[in-house]
Formats: sequence, structure tokens, C-alpha cells
Amino acid sequence: MITLSEETVIPSPPDVVWPLLSDPALVASCIPGAELSPDSGDGAWRGSIKVKFGPTVATFRGEAALKFDDATKTCTVEGRGIDQRGASRALASGTLVVTGDAETTLSIQGEFNVTGPLETFANAGGVHVARALLGEFSTNLTNLVAGQGGDSGPTEAGQDAQAETPKPQPAPAAELNAFSLLWKTFKSMLSSLFGAKGQ
Repeated sequence: MITLSEETVIPSPPDVVWPLLSDPALVASCIPGAELSPDSGDGAWRGSIKVKFGPTVATFRGEAALKFDDATKTCTVEGRGIDQRGASRALASGTLVVTGDAETTLSIQGEFNVTGPLETFANAGGVHVARALLGEFSTNLTNLVAGQGGDSGPTEAGQDAQAETPKPQPAPAAELNAFSLLWKTFKSMLSSLFGAKGQ
């Protein structure tokens, strides 16, 4: 299994960020190339992610079981996926914890395993790919928070109107471009190798 331990910071307080993270549809909208299927009611969320390799687009499908603890602002995830040709499969599990005061720190601890043709690539650079994806997710989530009013909550006079008005659904994040992601992954690997020396 490959382990992952990462943190990212959102410049808004946890009380603003956590409700968004508790909504799988909003989370999916912040993941480049991701599409979430309608809730089937069986506790599992299903969806897909499209990755563009030049003129070719590959689709990976999967499902995840999510458990939220509002008291500790913690989410646990158990997921699995398969590529469109059924050649590679992935299993993943992890925990996301929200902490902070004026800003939100997202701490992610997890592990994943990939079998099939992508196994070698996952073992060599999977952590760096995940780190690059987390960076894009963080940027998109920050923009989503800003678009919904940042860290300012609803006024008392506007609470009733807000309750009656459906929350607008965000547009999906831009399609995941593999070449752009690979470049970010390469920079992540260089940072890991030489970052300490440059400090």
C-alpha cells in the first residue's frame, strides 16, 4: 500500500469550509474532470473522472463510502475504482480532518493500492500525483468559498430568504489535463528531492 500524508490551507474559517466539504456534490465540483452520479441511497457515492492525454480522453469510474463526524469535523473515506478498459484497479482509504481558526487546515492521511498496468506508475509517482491533485482541489475550493461569500455568514435579516432560495450548484472544475498534472507532479518530486537543500 502507498501512504499519503498531506496538508493544505484554505483562507477561510472551518465553520465556512466544513459544510462545503460535507456536500459530496460540491467536493466533486472542485476535482478537475470529476462527475458525480445521482445519490443511489445505498450509502455509496459513485462517479467518474476524465483525464485528457493530448487528443485522447480516458475515463476512470469508481465509488466511495463517506462518513462525516460534525463534532470533530472529520470525514473517513473508503473507495475503489477501475479504468474504462478494466485493466487497472485501485483501492483507497483515508481520513480528512478540518482544523484551524481564521484559516482552515485540511489534513489528509490515507493509503491506496493500484494493480494492473498503472501499478508501476502509481508506485513510483502516485503520491506526487495525489499532491498535485490536492493543490488543484485546494485552489478550486478556495474559489468556491470566495464565490459563496467568503468567511462572512448570512445576516439575520437574510437568513429566511436564504432558506427559501435554492443553493446554486457550482460548475464542474475544468477537465483534468494529464500533461499539466504531470508537470506539477514533476515539480512536486523535485521539491521533495531538493527542497530541504534549498532552505
